[in-house]
Amino acid sequence: MRLLSFETAAGASYGAAVPSGVVDLGRRLGARYPTLRALLAGGAPALEAARAEQGVDHALDAVTFLPVVPDARKIIGIGLNYRSHVAEEAGRAPPPFPRVFGRWNDSVVGHGAALWRPQASEHFDYEGELALVIGKAGRHITKDRAFDHIAGYACFTDGSLRDWQKHTTTAGKNFYRSGACGPYLVTADEVGDATQLTLVSRLNGREVQRASTGDLIYDIPTLLAYVSAMTVLEPGDIIATGTPEGVGSRRTPPLWMRAGDVFEVEITGLGTLRNPVVEERAA
Repeated sequence: MRLLSFETAAGASYGAAVPSGVVDLGRRLGARYPTLRALLAGGAPALEAARAEQGVDHALDAVTFLPVVPDARKIIGIGLNYRSHVAEEAGRAPPPFPRVFGRWNDSVVGHGAALWRPQASEHFDYEGELALVIGKAGRHITKDRAFDHIAGYACFTDGSLRDWQKHTTTAGKNFYRSGACGPYLVTADEVGDATQLTLVSRLNGREVQRASTGDLIYDIPTLLAYVSAMTVLEPGDIIATGTPEGVGSRRTPPLWMRAGDVFEVEITGLGTLRNPVVEERAA
């Protein structure tokens, strides 16, 4: 099932994307599950209730996509998690532990929304990533039970301001509207083996990144075990698992995103997350 959060003239809601449009689950199930995060927290019974709903409420092109889980309590990024990316970072060795950082909700937009190149920097870099969305709460999750805690997967753009990243990771990774998540949350039962997906990133139609999710240094079970050792993972929490080689900062000359560009992340079975880039506007 492909779940999405969206807006229409009537306001924000969430639903399921089907070939002919969008089933508005917020309107139909909102008394029990007012948000997509609440639906995920409801577990298997809630997802079965969602699957049972039929009939299209909106055309797909009539909705504005929001980030997959707009009210995620935690958005967690993982740095330097592909060997190919570590190799292009001159002089670096693979990190001895997963490199964990946080992203704020307002730094992430939905599919089709504009990424803002900020006034403060021209070093706006792209990173295409696989994101997982937690469906079952857990602390001290064991590796052998990790996939039981995953509701599904989505594409993620971890837009990064490289000069500010030298100040702190938090600064470089949290500029307003610098990242994206979507277009859908594809439930784990439809994805199958998430360790063998192909990730492709494109800037203005030109392929700039390609990798298998099997190339992660720290695989998905390891990430869940590590992160859940320090915090409770809750339904709707998002973990972006890292980016492969090909980032703009390691090209000669550097390839920064600028106004007028379009960045895309496509992952097997998850669709294509596409976002235009514009100059920062008054917030």
